[in-house]
Amino acid sequence: GQGVTVNGFVGAVSMAWIQSGLWSVKGGNKLVCSGLIYSSKAEVIPGTVVSIEPKTRPGPGGDPVKLYQVTYNTSSGQTGDTYDIVVIAAPLGRKMADIAFRNFDPPIPEFPNPFQQIFTTLVHGRLNASFFGYNDPQAFHLGAIFTTDNPKLFINSLGVVSPVGDAGTGGKLSLQSPVWKVFSNEELTKEQLSLLFSSYDSVQVKPWLAYPEYRAPEKLPPIVLHEQLYYLNGLERAASAMEMSALAARNAALLAFHRWHGHSASIDQEDLHEKLKTEL
Repeated sequence: GQGVTVNGFVGAVSMAWIQSGLWSVKGGNKLVCSGLIYSSKAEVIPGTVVSIEPKTRPGPGGDPVKLYQVTYNTSSGQTGDTYDIVVIAAPLGRKMADIAFRNFDPPIPEFPNPFQQIFTTLVHGRLNASFFGYNDPQAFHLGAIFTTDNPKLFINSLGVVSPVGDAGTGGKLSLQSPVWKVFSNEELTKEQLSLLFSSYDSVQVKPWLAYPEYRAPEKLPPIVLHEQLYYLNGLERAASAMEMSALAARNAALLAFHRWHGHSASIDQEDLHEKLKTEL
């Protein structure tokens, strides 16, 4: 959805999915999240966070304790609670997770975070092979097509969608009409669909904010917004993928743990780069 002006790491991550040895989740990637929640035995409160505010209250021994008041909207109305540690795992921004940070000193700045909208179009039908330069449809056996950065093209890519666990057809298209997934920056018109497909019987369109709009050089937001307030999704400005989110979550959990227990030797280690070189 974006051109070659993105930073190199974004490009490398975007190409990772074409490698062999990848896995899929039967039932959808959403099961990864629900499975992790189930395994962690976490309490889930369905709602939308509207504000976070630092509070100081007397602890069990009388000493002041710093907490965060989190206010959120639920189906029952607006409510909230206090927490020792808060981790924000959603992209901040007025059009994204529009959270108000109240009475922070120093104030938490706004992070401009525009996202790239992509249209996913699922089409059950026959691809028009002649549109892609094949005069004989029987000679067309491609299961995926990618495009270059050309403003005259109205699609980014398209490929056959196969069920998880399907052994496939050895790289050849089945005799039955397959389901094609098309990525585009704009919603496809009927005329454009007619160019891509010689016939089709169903079309489903889903617009979504896929990833940040990248403009090199990128400036990443901080991970630590306040003493015990952490922000994961700033890492998306480096590159966006499920795996990047998992790395951000793991690192933030380790950082929060070490900071909470005062393990300063485990944070910002001076020789960390050398250790990583040895591990690699």
